[in-house]
Amino acid sequence: MELQALLPTFRAPLHRKPAFYHQFSRFRCLKTTSELQAPPQFTGSSSTSASIPSHKITVHDRQRGLTHEFFVPEDQYILHTAEDQDIRLPFACRHGCCTSCAVRVKSGQLRQPEALGISAELKSQGYALLCVGFPSSDLEVETQDEDEVYWLQFGRYFARGPIERDDYALELALADE
Repeated sequence: MELQALLPTFRAPLHRKPAFYHQFSRFRCLKTTSELQAPPQFTGSSSTSASIPSHKITVHDRQRGLTHEFFVPEDQYILHTAEDQDIRLPFACRHGCCTSCAVRVKSGQLRQPEALGISAELKSQGYALLCVGFPSSDLEVETQDEDEVYWLQFGRYFARGPIERDDYALELALADE
């Protein structure tokens, strides 16, 4: 008898879609103001979903030259909700530790209690991470260059300026191998 047959067939999903996903499915990928519609009305059997406010999120993706507009409930991460609506935004770690999904807030507010990749100083200057950000109001943000934000966050601790390439030192190091 094969060992696989004896094991339970339970498989946990890698990424569970939020409960409201199926109710939003007809409002997928709203990219321009002209396509933006009113927040969908919750008609499902879940009464708790209807009591959670949703906010309009506008993301200006500078790297791709796109503007995305979509709605996010206050209890959902902005990045995850965008992905569930087939909107592609920059990200890497999904845990609030890097600066790949960093944005600069132009208007509105969000909560980001798990944003370790952004210092209190940068948060006070309007920087935020979409992967661990919850909207508190309608929000307009602009994506940032990851290297610039990383430098603002960590550069002053690790160097006294941009690192210059030293080809001679690299050649010596490779010769030792």
